[in-house]
Amino acid sequence: MSALAVESDLTAAQFREISRTVYEIAGIQLREGKEGLVRSRLAKRLRALNLPTFEAYLDRVRADARELAEMVDQLTTNKTSFFRESAHFDFLRERVLPTLGAGPVRIWSAGCSSGEEPYTLAMIIRDAWSDADRRDVKILATDISRRVLATAQAGVYPDALMEDVAPDLLRRHWTRSAATPAGGRPDSGTGWRASDALRKLVTFAPLNLMGKWPMRGPFQAIFCRNVMIYFDKATQQALVERYYDLLAPGGHLFVGHSESLSALSHRFAYVQPAVYRK
Repeated sequence: MSALAVESDLTAAQFREISRTVYEIAGIQLREGKEGLVRSRLAKRLRALNLPTFEAYLDRVRADARELAEMVDQLTTNKTSFFRESAHFDFLRERVLPTLGAGPVRIWSAGCSSGEEPYTLAMIIRDAWSDADRRDVKILATDISRRVLATAQAGVYPDALMEDVAPDLLRRHWTRSAATPAGGRPDSGTGWRASDALRKLVTFAPLNLMGKWPMRGPFQAIFCRNVMIYFDKATQQALVERYYDLLAPGGHLFVGHSESLSALSHRFAYVQPAVYRK
């Protein structure tokens, strides 16, 4: 079976079914124009399963909950980097952490992808608080994709992905690793492994933001950045309300700089671009 044969038979009806299914499960909108993305990502699954057509693949998805989950996983977008949108981390370091007392500190990285965001948070906390080991501090990092969570939990990244981490941070918080792990990341042969001290602060867990949330909070900060752009307005509205309820009074919600709550009805106070306070 050639790649061309696999990638040429996604019909409009099949695309609509896939889009509807992904929306119902994960809230992600696959609008018209995303046919090429769907075709190329799912063609890999057809080849892996030795299936001749997209209709045969959809038959498999309809009958197999595991493959349904795999399909959703393949169609999620997982772009991220260390210190992405660095103004947020400056705000956390300068405006949030100094206000927190000696009690429990909880931060949630929602849609953590392959782990760069929660490890960035862990570096900032450890550098800000010399007594971090003696404090009750936890970073919850969740994502719907078990594939990228495997990379996050391994905590090993190739040199190319560490370019945004300052050399002094690398020396303090990372160690050289012989190889990078599987999980969708390129294998360069050399990489960096998160220290045990960083790992101790972060708990990774699979979570569908559209489903039930087992955690109760309260959180002092929630990072949900460049996630809601894939949702429609109704889904964004519901999600923002749930975030508000889980934040401690005075807690902060961080969204992506390409996102805004201005079109939504919400209870948050605007602080600065992409930062809101309960």
